[in-house]
Amino acid sequence: QVQLVESGGGLVQAGDSLSLSCAASGRTFSTYTMGWFRQAPGKEREFVAAIRWSGTTTLYAESVKGRAIISRDNAKNTVYLQMNSLKPEDTAVYYCARSSRSYSLISTQPSTYDVWGQGTQVTVSS
Repeated sequence: QVQLVESGGGLVQAGDSLSLSCAASGRTFSTYTMGWFRQAPGKEREFVAAIRWSGTTTLYAESVKGRAIISRDNAKNTVYLQMNSLKPEDTAVYYCARSSRSYSLISTQPSTYDVWGQGTQVTVSS
């Protein structure tokens, strides 16, 4: 069974950068689109970024566009999210997720992802 484990969260100040990692078990990582989502207290889970299985296409939420970079290393079964110029409103639990179908297109909808990590907390102080 595939498992996703996020790491790299923490407490930072506004304007700082943070790099999140998501390590996946299993041998088919390279055939799945991967996404990052976040959920702040009292809010619904929202899309942050996604990268297609091939790594050739990425998509970002407007709220992080220009400040976030998603990448993947299929040899290491790992997807990354680099966040720059962090803002207090970026505070949330960040989750990585694997698309429910292999070779799928990028999606912003949580329902199209069926494997989720446990999440890592990112707190940005002002």
